[in-house]
Amino acid sequence: MDRMRVYVVDNGGQWTHREWRVLRDLGVETKIVPNETPVEDLSVDGLVLSGGAPRVGLDAAKMGRNGDYLERAPVPILGICAGHQFMALHFGGRARPAAVPEFGRTEVTVEDPGDLFIGLPRQLVVWESHNDEVTEAPSGFRTLASSDTCPVQAMQAEDRPLYGLQFHPEVEHTQFGHRIFENFLRVCKDAL
Repeated sequence: MDRMRVYVVDNGGQWTHREWRVLRDLGVETKIVPNETPVEDLSVDGLVLSGGAPRVGLDAAKMGRNGDYLERAPVPILGICAGHQFMALHFGGRARPAAVPEFGRTEVTVEDPGDLFIGLPRQLVVWESHNDEVTEAPSGFRTLASSDTCPVQAMQAEDRPLYGLQFHPEVEHTQFGHRIFENFLRVCKDAL
């Protein structure tokens, strides 16, 4: 059987290559693709919507075809930072400039493990880098984790394998970041 294929959609994030590297190190066939890549050209088992330079809370139009992927790609999708914010906006939630932008170390509380936090502790130290944040999860999504200043650090759709993380699991300062990716890959494998 071929290796599982999970691509990273490049939204201009500073750590997009780290997302790719974590997936590669976990034994997945992966590559970074531009966010204007047509969904028909993506023969994959999962997608990661990277963080990005666009201020999603102010200018979601710079996120390329991310909306197309969310609507038409029949695979699990993990949105990270800007990808998470775009996912929330796309499905009717709210993402806005943060009252308290988070940069660096933040403690996150897991309220519901969902699929991403299975086997992980309730409190995690994670790495943040955002001016915008999800302030309200969309209808049909449940909030998995929050921090003192950000109410939706992680979310999961109820009826499809769609996930969002405000923080950066690909950065070594995030506790259990590789485990979070492994949990996402388990969802991708189960969907095959």
